[in-house]
Order: sequence, then structure tokens, then C-alpha cells
Amino acid sequence: MALGVVRDLREHRAPGSEEDLAAFETDVLAGFVLARASAGLTDSTIRNDANHLELIRDWFGRPLWEMQPEDGDVYFGKVLREAKPSTRTGRAAALTVFFRFLELRHKVELHNLTGRVVECPLDEVNRPRLSVDPQLRVPPTVEEIEQLFAGWREELLSCRKFAPAARNYAVVRLVADVGLRINEARMLDLEDVRWELGRFGKLNVRHGKGSRRKGPKPRLVPLINGADRSLHWFIEDVLGLFELDLSSHRTPLFPSERKNAEGTCTRATADVFRRALIDAVDRHLPSWSGRLTPHVLRHYCASQLYLAGMNLFAIQELLGHAWTGTTARYIHVHATHVEDAWVTGQRRVADRWKGLTR
Repeated sequence: MALGVVRDLREHRAPGSEEDLAAFETDVLAGFVLARASAGLTDSTIRNDANHLELIRDWFGRPLWEMQPEDGDVYFGKVLREAKPSTRTGRAAALTVFFRFLELRHKVELHNLTGRVVECPLDEVNRPRLSVDPQLRVPPTVEEIEQLFAGWREELLSCRKFAPAARNYAVVRLVADVGLRINEARMLDLEDVRWELGRFGKLNVRHGKGSRRKGPKPRLVPLINGADRSLHWFIEDVLGLFELDLSSHRTPLFPSERKNAEGTCTRATADVFRRALIDAVDRHLPSWSGRLTPHVLRHYCASQLYLAGMNLFAIQELLGHAWTGTTARYIHVHATHVEDAWVTGQRRVADRWKGLTR
């Protein structure tokens, strides 16, 4: 029985022309973007990955498939040495998934054009790791948050453009009440408000943030903590001022004042809500200027629900965390397990002394 001849793919082949390679590189990147969209990733995540790849390509000066581990060492060990850890890991993740795409879809074609075998320049030795501790966030008090929203509500009575100002207030109030992320709130549609579900109604958060770049993670968020009243007010008294067709499919819950070409409202951006919060804090809660962000309001929401008696697992489900450990960092400010353990230990010591002195 004769043995089959096995050809090594690393055998050198005549390369394609520069025009062929340039066109192929463009097609590959377009295919990568489409594949990531097919996987369900949000547009912002895809844009971030594409931007990371473009920056690496600009530095490298050649198609990325030519990168070797030595190039990865230089780029992440020297060029990005002083960059933020999140930038380094984000860029490394984008490069890794791009090379995985090349290996799965274009390995043979690349070999035929270039004579190269696709090999990711990052491995277990040189791959950047996010080795920073989570930032400690101490949220405002209940009195401070009420001061902020009370001043903001009063301002709505005399503001020049009531509809967008009331919309911004409603979004930030929703973040504080049920812990939505800003991007989760902005992607809500009117039909995602499901009043018939649960005791207070629920939001169908279709674009929940997925962990580890896995794309949207949908969840149902109950309108607790007074969020049902705030949302009723916004839908009944404010939303109609945007001249929307409320019966149409995919009507944004928090629209922009700007119109699409066909006359329908576009969706407000996350930056609009972030700027509105910054301005409101500067005016009504100046002691928190520059420090009160939407994410700090998520911490505030979790902390207050924990103080009110909600258990850790319920808060985890509400916030959309994949891990209980993540949720624990949101409520640690008010957690008393360390103090409780200290008190218990002191009691044990006192009991021992009582036994010795009798």
C-alpha cells in the first residue's frame, strides 16, 4: 500500500500582484465586518474593532497577515507600552479575532496568493492582559440624588426646548432607578415597554451588553423603584411632542429631534444623555461635578436596592451581569460582612474571657 504525498503548505509560492493583494485585503476586511455583524455584535463594537485594526495596519505599513510574533512584541511591548490597559487589551482582542477569521475563511487563499500560512502574532507569551483592579466607585447619597433630580425637574418648567430636556431627564432617571446602561436605554423601542408583564411592567432590553465581546445579551428589566411612573409620564406627556408615528414598527423610545430622510425621528445618541447629565450635575449638584457618570448611577441603583433588602442574585439579574462577583463590587459600599465578622469575633473573645474569670 503506497503512502500518500503530503505537501507542506509553507512551501513558497509565487506571490500575487500588488493590485491583487490590495483588492484582496479590502475584501477580507469587508468580509470580517459582515461576519461580526452576522454574529450579532453591535455596530459600535464592530466599529471599535475595525478602528483597532486600522491603527495597527497604519503602524505596520503592510497587510496584517504578514505580522509575525516579533512584530507583535514590538507593537505591544514598545509602541503601546504606555497606553491604557484597556486600549492594549482591546487592540489585542481585535487582532486575535481577525486572525481567527483569516485562519477559518482565507487560509488556503492567502497561501495561494502570498505563500504564507496564517499565524496569529499574539500567543500565550506576548498577549496583553488586563491586569488592573476595578475602579472603586462610592455613589452619592439618596439626598444628593434627590437634590439633583428635584432641581432638574424644576428646570423643565421653564426650559426652551421641553421635549429633548424631558427625554434626557427620563433616561437618566431610568438609569438611577433600574440600573440601565446608557446604550441599553438609547436602543429601546416603544414596543419594548411591556406593561402587561410582571407587577409593574418590564423593559425588553434587546441590546444588553454581552460579556467578553460576545455581542448583545437581551434581558427583561422590571420597572421597579418608581421607574413605571416616570416612564408613564414620559410616554403619555412627552413622547408625542417628537411628531412620531407611534403605531409604526421600531419607533425609538427616546428619539432625537433630528429627522431621517423620510421624515421619521432618528435615535438619540449616548453622548446626548451623557452631556445632559454633566450639565445637570454642574447646575444642581456641583459637589459631584466631573464625578457623577451614568455608570456611577448604576452603582447607586445597586447600592440602594441592596440596602432595601434585595438579594445579590436579584440585583445581578437586574443589572445584566454574567458573574456575581461583578455585582458584589456594585454593592460593596454598603455590605457589612467585614463589620459583622468583626463583631462576631469580639463577642467570641468576650465569651472566652467570661469563662476564664468565673
